Amino acid sequence: MADAAFLQDYLPIIIFAGLASVLGILFLVLPVVLAPNEPDPEKLSTYECGFEAFEDARLKFDVQFYIVAILFIIVDLDVAFLFPWAVTLFNPELGMDRGFQIYAFWSMAVFLAVFFIGFLYEWKKGALEWR
Repeated sequence: MADAAFLQDYLPIIIFAGLASVLGILFLVLPVVLAPNEPDPEKLSTYECGFEAFEDARLKFDVQFYIVAILFIIVDLDVAFLFPWAVTLFNPELGMDRGFQIYAFWSMAVFLAVFFIGFLYEWKKGALEWR
């Protein structure tokens, strides 16, 4: 009888996993069945990073796309650090003492200052300007 109670605790997880599997398979199969298949030369042409396709792979190209992508990832990661920090710092239920809250606040202030200085440097160097 104890095994039945143990398995019953996992029933919501099993239902969720089953539902996720069914929906995943459904979302993979439905486009194949319902989507129109009308390829044309424009859809079949090679397109990468905003450049027209070129013949020689050794030609020089502008790296602005990659710089913007890297800057986006950096900003995205910094914002991802802000959410758990804000939740832990401003949640009174966690019972952090006042000294740790002050330390956490100033640690994030230094982190954001370094991030802002880097942002100003990128701006000054023109990395954010589209040419």
